[in-house]
Amino acid sequence: MGFFSSLGKIFSGGAARTSSAPPLLSGSVEEEDLTLALRAAEPRLSVWLDVVLAGVETPGPLLWSRLSLLLAALETPGEEREAFVSAFQSWLQGMEYTRLEDFRSELQYRLALALDLEDEEDERSRLLLRISRGLAKTRERIALGLDALFAGGRILDAAFWEELEEVLIFADVGVEAARTLSGRLRSRALREGIRDSGALREALREELCAVFKPARRITALNPPEVILMVGVNGVGKTTTIAKLCHRAVLQGKKVLLAAGDTFRAAAVEQLEIWAGRAGAGFYAKGEGADPAAVAFEAVDKALAEGYDTLFVDTAGRLHTKTNLMEELVKIRRVLGRRHPGAPHRVILVLDATSGQNALAQVKLFRETAKADEIILTKLDGTAKGGIAVAVASRFNLPISFVGLGEKLEDLRPFDSRAFVGALLDGQPRR
Repeated sequence: MGFFSSLGKIFSGGAARTSSAPPLLSGSVEEEDLTLALRAAEPRLSVWLDVVLAGVETPGPLLWSRLSLLLAALETPGEEREAFVSAFQSWLQGMEYTRLEDFRSELQYRLALALDLEDEEDERSRLLLRISRGLAKTRERIALGLDALFAGGRILDAAFWEELEEVLIFADVGVEAARTLSGRLRSRALREGIRDSGALREALREELCAVFKPARRITALNPPEVILMVGVNGVGKTTTIAKLCHRAVLQGKKVLLAAGDTFRAAAVEQLEIWAGRAGAGFYAKGEGADPAAVAFEAVDKALAEGYDTLFVDTAGRLHTKTNLMEELVKIRRVLGRRHPGAPHRVILVLDATSGQNALAQVKLFRETAKADEIILTKLDGTAKGGIAVAVASRFNLPISFVGLGEKLEDLRPFDSRAFVGALLDGQPRR
């Protein structure tokens, strides 16, 4: 949307405070008062929404007029203003939300994505809080052991390093990763002359952060970018695709979803519903169709109709089923034949609650489907959040997103410092 550039100006320059801003909606006293309140407010997304949503309890004319006024205040052309409000109205109707508390967060999320403001202070604060809450059970599992270990005065002897490994293993960091981390920390302590356990906590934090490599972003030089989604049954792959699609659409991309899970008619129907809600295109051949044929024809459609991004869903499959894993090889081959370089990304969706079983999944999907990126779902409420460390340490693959709940907005970019801070002491660091 074109109005987002003008909104960005206000965030960077504080234009909302100036009295020289152009007139907004000339009309009621209520509109004038709201306009003055917006101009006087601190130029932050959450603050503006507080002003706009004051007195709003349910969707209706008051909400739509307030949103329109906010967009008009940012010199948004009428058509773009109407498109944003209309899209949000449609989403609310589809989700059947009737209370402000149910949709306020989504509204802020939509604006933040469209404005490319996920690094804006409000959005980072929300993300850090969500990660901290999500890792509460994992932290409970690790906190007592670490607190005892890092109490000042403890000598860094063989017993200390053995206990550290045990604490990490207990948090599902895994034997291999625990030994690696303990070894690196021990070498660092010797190198830096650290003899007291109290000085070691910050070093552990830094070593844990170093485990996670930044997520790679492979830009397709020949659009559309083709993203192949893989994973075992029950990890939340279809809803994850929906959330990724939602993000991409809000960022202004033209997105197509391809229903490559042809084993279950319900999977096709579910994906079609999500595509409609997100405002994305959809392609399917129905239950029982050849998944590779679906992928091939979806690329045809994406190329012909100028799509920016194509997500190809695949059937959830046990990593132990050789024939189904070979099918992924075929899909990859077909995609590359129709569109050079495709798939540009292969995302493996993992369930954080699966613990150490996730390691076997990564190994097989990396070997067969060439998975090069991981999304970790169901991180909220699990006591096995340490699996993120195990996966990143053993396979050197980036974790690009984490799932922190059921809503579309609950898929968030993975932040290693926030994750480690929440894991160790419940205080995510920026």
